[in-house]
Amino acid sequence: MAKIDLDALSIEELAELREHANAKLLEKVAARQAELEAELEKLSQYGRPAKKAVATAPAPKVRKNEDKSEDRGDEPKDAVARAA
Repeated sequence: MAKIDLDALSIEELAELREHANAKLLEKVAARQAELEAELEKLSQYGRPAKKAVATAPAPKVRKNEDKSEDRGDEPKDAVARAA
């Protein structure tokens, strides 16, 4: 594969390259998925029926910046206020 000087490309050329790469990836993923499903179908004759994988959305990420005291409520502040 020829090397591409990405710094020399314009924004439009980079966007076109990205679209082309995405389309090619989708083709390859679809072809591989079809291959795997066909293999599962062949293997299913030897035992339990094959289960198809279900795509799920990724779990939401927990931010490190979030104040952990929000989970506990205002209890520490109330305890200090009661002691005073």
